[in-house]
Amino acid sequence: MKSGGQRGASAGRRRRAFKLSIQLKLSAVLALLLLLTVLVMSELVLRGIERNQQQRTEAELARHSRTAEQYVRQNYYSADVPPEDEAFMAQRGQRLALYISTLIGLPTALYDATGREVGNSLQPQGSGAAADTLAYALKGYIAYETSGDSLVYFSPLRVDGRIVGVVRLQYSLKSAQDFLKAIRGLFRTAGVVVFAAGFAIGYLYFHRFASQIGRLRQASQQIRSGRFLREIPVRRRDELGDLGEDIYFMSGAIEAHIERQKQFIGNVSHEFKTPLTSIKAYVDLLDLYRDDPRLAAEAAESIGRETDRLYEMVEKVLRLSAMEKYDFEQHAERIDLKELLAELCGRMRGKAERYGLVLSTDLEAAECWADRESLAHIFINLIDNAIKYNVPQGAVTVSCRMERKEAVVRVTDTGIGIPEEAREKIFEPFYTVSKDRARSYGGTGLGLSLARGLVEKQGGTIAVSDAGAGGGTRFTVRLPAQPKR
Repeated sequence: MKSGGQRGASAGRRRRAFKLSIQLKLSAVLALLLLLTVLVMSELVLRGIERNQQQRTEAELARHSRTAEQYVRQNYYSADVPPEDEAFMAQRGQRLALYISTLIGLPTALYDATGREVGNSLQPQGSGAAADTLAYALKGYIAYETSGDSLVYFSPLRVDGRIVGVVRLQYSLKSAQDFLKAIRGLFRTAGVVVFAAGFAIGYLYFHRFASQIGRLRQASQQIRSGRFLREIPVRRRDELGDLGEDIYFMSGAIEAHIERQKQFIGNVSHEFKTPLTSIKAYVDLLDLYRDDPRLAAEAAESIGRETDRLYEMVEKVLRLSAMEKYDFEQHAERIDLKELLAELCGRMRGKAERYGLVLSTDLEAAECWADRESLAHIFINLIDNAIKYNVPQGAVTVSCRMERKEAVVRVTDTGIGIPEEAREKIFEPFYTVSKDRARSYGGTGLGLSLARGLVEKQGGTIAVSDAGAGGGTRFTVRLPAQPKR
């Protein structure tokens, strides 16, 4: 029994077995388009030639019929006493037909006003007349019909405005038909040549096109197998070139994301291991020295501190993961920053006093459009960092004001400061300027990374700079005053 993977592979091989390459498909499409163009063009040209031939034939026969009518009229008036129409046509019809045929070079027949044949340049039995067409001409209309390679043309003969008879001209269409046949044959030959040449040229032209698509496919397979690109697979100044660049940059982004994930997992494992190691060590000591009250108190304090650190770390890791993977629900509303910061500073003032610090505020009226819970998390984190990484008898100042169309909040401390080379890295997960100091104060290296993510979710920015000549650090948060459109 085949497994699902084996069945999938077999199905893939069957699909590949019946697959036509894009090179053949594009070549066939190009050849068919060229052939269609030739066919449409040939049809239009042939119709144009046929219409032109018809117009020329009609014009020529109309001219010949006027010549015949003029000659009949001249003979009619040449008699001393104009005879009756039927008598005139009966007496002179044969002679008139022969002369007109000689004059215009076409087989000619004459009919009187009753439709009776009175003259024919051919033998009397040589050509019959179509009764319906003749009757139409006797009513004063020009009429003609085709039969095989001949056209029979009927035109009324008028004398003094009355119809005295009909002239019939027989016109050969053989040369015109042979010409059309020859042109049609040329177009058929041209169609075959164009199809073959178009397919060959298209196949050669699309060979490079198809090979570059193959290179893009190989690049995608290489990325899928975990081998990332080191150069752009296709360089062209068209959509394929854009796709090649996109695949290259996508490869770099995937590689960087995987590296970040590896680093993140490594950092999580390391940071989790440190407090767990401490907890385990005290548990082991307590197991050995159960009756030592001093050790029990020290162990309880240390285990509690490390447990709080673990809890904080887990909470921040989960929040960071949720923020990266999901667009978690937020409730944006208009926030009075002066009121919110005054409340948060009141909650943090007790902690500042325990550290021997002064927490002061410089709050002006300022509003922004954001999620209240996210803002509280951002500013508590910044204020908490300003307290933890300060110096004895130091100070923390929180200010807010409106600048143009933004609300600006600044958290300034008089602490140890952040080296300039580390200012871009402090927003990365688990990065801390001083590992020892971070452990001493329970820092996880996740707070600023989470704060930046939350600020950006609100459509704002966060930046770090020196606090001034006296040292310390200033974090500046800018938030939009109006909701994003």
